[in-house]
Amino acid sequence: MRTVFVFPAGERAETVASIDRHLSRQRGLNIDIDDEQTGYLFSDWDPQDVAVLEAAVGHHPTWAVQIDISGRIDGTAEVHYVVALLLEHGGVAMDDYSAHPWTLQEIESGTVIDGLRFFDFRAHHELSRSDKRS
Repeated sequence: MRTVFVFPAGERAETVASIDRHLSRQRGLNIDIDDEQTGYLFSDWDPQDVAVLEAAVGHHPTWAVQIDISGRIDGTAEVHYVVALLLEHGGVAMDDYSAHPWTLQEIESGTVIDGLRFFDFRAHHELSRSDKRS
């Protein structure tokens, strides 16, 4: 299972309504809201990654949209679609492959940070393999 966290700029209620309206039938994706108060948001995050996120959004987020992607599908197109919808009014997304908070502009333009694009599991796998060989 691969995971992407999206921290939209809008209100939580608006985001939930948008998910219900547009994203309830995304195959291969499990989309849910996670928070610190009742959920597990940041419970297994490196504190440095949380600090990078806080700097990117200008505050400490207390909730996020968690997208879990089945390993049975590629998921790239589906994730990009969902993230584009959720970040339409600002915010950032973070994936399992880098500690970079990705803006929608970076995602859509294919920006490369430390050799990776957003949700770039293939390049991450290749980089990990070459690191083990060195």
